[in-house]
Amino acid sequence: MHIMEGYLPAGWCAVWFIIAIPIVYLGARKTIKIIREHPEQKMIVALSGAFIFLLSSLKMPSVTGSCSHPTGTGLAVVLYGIACTSFLSVIVLLFQAILLAHGGLTTLGANVFSMGIAGPAAGLLVWYVLRVKANVNIPIAMFFTAFVADLFTYVVTSIELTLAFGAGQYFTAFIEFMTTYSVTQIPLAIIEGILFAMFAVYLVNNKPELFGINEDESAKEVAC
Repeated sequence: MHIMEGYLPAGWCAVWFIIAIPIVYLGARKTIKIIREHPEQKMIVALSGAFIFLLSSLKMPSVTGSCSHPTGTGLAVVLYGIACTSFLSVIVLLFQAILLAHGGLTTLGANVFSMGIAGPAAGLLVWYVLRVKANVNIPIAMFFTAFVADLFTYVVTSIELTLAFGAGQYFTAFIEFMTTYSVTQIPLAIIEGILFAMFAVYLVNNKPELFGINEDESAKEVAC
């Protein structure tokens, strides 16, 4: 998903920064508030960020000027929401851009919007529909949340690249970008979904309160 340094025109870099900054600011405030008011959550917040860092660092070449990788945002958005996820993603993307030459500073706004805001928002919508409306158990809901958050990140990245380089052939350009991404991203999204579903089983068994359930309900969640 990371669009590399200097690849987007300056105007589009500015647009994505303008969109992302208010959400990241709210996320920073919310994350600090959570840590201050609930210090026992520090490890889980850090773990959520670690998932984003580790999975999004597993990159492979894809569209010219970009790359494919898991996103790791499913857990963070389920537990803490979109704004916090965007803030954690900024930290990860800054570290990767400065120290790993992965992504870039000029394209930070675009990368944060696709990976830290839009993808997680789609995943959270799926979580809400499956958990609240359909009463699907937590591991299955987590699988589809992570799967959709991953795939929608690349839909938005394709839109970002199409807007910058479509040159009037927007539909054709979008299909070309998405087709190229799908070769690597669909298998990665499935793997990411399985990983988060397995971790959700662990959390349900050991920290059910994170999902607002008690120990009696946790056995039912895993068994369903």
